Amino acid sequence: MRCDKIHIMAETLRMDETAFRRMVALRRQIHRQPELAFNEKLTAQAITGHLDKLGIKYNRGLAGTGVVGRIDSPKPGPVIALRADMDALAIEEKPGSPFRSCVPGVMHACGHDGHVAMLVGAAGMLAKKGALKCGSVVLIFQPAEEAGGGAKKLVELGVMDKVDMIFAGHLDLHYKAGSIAIRTGVETSYTDEIEVQITGRGAHAAYPHESVDSVLVASQFVLAMQSIVARNTSPLIPSVITIGALHAGSACNAIASSATLRGTIRNTDTATRREVIRRIRQGAKSLAQMHGARISVKVIEGYPPVINHPEGFAIAHSTATGLIGGRNVATLDKPSMGGEDFAYYLKKAPGCFVRFGAAGKSHKGLKAHSPEFDFDEAALKTGAEFLANVSLDAIARLSATRRSR
Repeated sequence: MRCDKIHIMAETLRMDETAFRRMVALRRQIHRQPELAFNEKLTAQAITGHLDKLGIKYNRGLAGTGVVGRIDSPKPGPVIALRADMDALAIEEKPGSPFRSCVPGVMHACGHDGHVAMLVGAAGMLAKKGALKCGSVVLIFQPAEEAGGGAKKLVELGVMDKVDMIFAGHLDLHYKAGSIAIRTGVETSYTDEIEVQITGRGAHAAYPHESVDSVLVASQFVLAMQSIVARNTSPLIPSVITIGALHAGSACNAIASSATLRGTIRNTDTATRREVIRRIRQGAKSLAQMHGARISVKVIEGYPPVINHPEGFAIAHSTATGLIGGRNVATLDKPSMGGEDFAYYLKKAPGCFVRFGAAGKSHKGLKAHSPEFDFDEAALKTGAEFLANVSLDAIARLSATRRSR
C-alpha cells in the first residue's frame, strides 16, 4: 500500500541522554581530526562506523569522500533528504579546548563537526523500528562545502534524483543554543570571487614621473569599487565588494611595476550581480586608460544564493515550533551575505535551510572562521531532533497533498 493511501500522523521523536552523549563524543572525535575539502577520509570512516551500527545502508566515496545513506520504510512514499557538510578550515585552533584539533593548521572553525554529529543523531532516531512509517529519508554527508562545491558534485552524481524535498541547517553563534532561526526566500548570497592584475611600469621611488605606479592604481581601484556599491546599486538590495588581498612590490624605495588584488563580490539579486560585475570591468578599463596601465579582471563564479521554498519554510517553521516552542523560533527578515553550496540541492528540489542557535554563556563574541570558534553542544540535540522530525513532517505533508489530489 502506498503512502498516499494511508493516514499518516507524524509523531515527535526525542533524543534520550545516552544518544546525546554518543553524539557529543562523535562531534569531539571529528573535531580532534579535522580534514580539509575532499580529504575527509577519517570523518567518512567515523560516519560509516555509526551507520553500520544502526543498520543503515549507504554508498561511500562519492565525490571522493562523500557518504550517502538511505532509510526506507515498509511503504513507498515521499523521499526526503537531509544534508550535513564535513570539511574543516585551514585555521590554527587556539589552545584551550580539551578536544582541540590534533592537526596543525586545520580546525573545525565553522561547526561542520557538529553538523555531522547532528545528522548521525537524527539517523539514529529515524532508524528505530516504527519511527519511519512511510516513505524514505536520504542522509547526505557532503565533502567540501567551504571550498570546491561538494554539493554540486554530489548533485551531478545523482544524489537528488527522485528526492521530493531537502532540509539542512548551520550552527550560528548569533542565536542562543536551543533556538532555531528560519527565513523564507533568499537566505544567502552569491559568492563570486575577483582577481585583478595591474601592470604598470616600475621605477626608482625618487623618480615617480618615470613610472606607472601599480600601487597607486590598485589603491584607486579599491576605492572605486566601493563607489559602485554606494552609488550604482539600490540601497534596498544588499551588495558587498571586499578586496581581501593586495600584493605589490618588494622594496620601500622602488615603485612596483605590478600589483595583484583578490576579493569577493556578494549579491542577493541576479540583476544587481550582473550590473556590479559590469561596473567593475568598466571601472578597470577607465582606470587603465587614465594611468596608462594594463588591468585584467577575472571573475570566478561562486555559489548561487540559497533560496528557501515557501512550502519548505512552512514545514520547517512548523516542526521547529512544535519542538522548541514559538518563542525560540526566529523568523529572519534579512538574508545572510555568507555563501552556502546547499543552493545546488535547492535547484533540484524544494526545501529549507535553517540556522541552529549555538551560543552559550561562554561563547559571547566568538565568530565563525576564527581560531576561537566553539559552540554550546546543547545545540546538537536541537539540530538532531529538528532534522529527524522535519523529515517526518515533510513526508506527512507531502502525503496529505497527494491524497487530496
